[in-house]
Amino acid sequence: MQQEKQPDYHPVVFRDRAAGYAFLTRSTATSDATIEWDDGETYPVVDVEISSESHPFYTGKARTVDMEGRIAQFERRYGGQGGDGGGTG
Repeated sequence: MQQEKQPDYHPVVFRDRAAGYAFLTRSTATSDATIEWDDGETYPVVDVEISSESHPFYTGKARTVDMEGRIAQFERRYGGQGGDGGGTG
C-alpha cells in the first residue's frame, strides 16, 4: 500500500452528550474542538447523538409497547366491529 494515500488515523475522543459518556479510540474523524483526557493529553473530541451508553438496544431500557392498549385504541378510533374484511368494490 502507498502510505501517502492512507487517511490520518489518530486518537480521538467520542462524546455522547445525552449519556454524559466519552471514550477514547482511534479514528480518521477530525474536529476543531479538543478535550483534556484522563491521561493529561489533549485530543480532538467528536460529539455524537447516540452511542452504546444511550441506545435503548444496548442499555436494555427499550420501551415496551402495550399491544392491548394499542388494539383498544384502534377499536375505539375505527369502530372495532371488524366487518367482512373486504373493501369497497
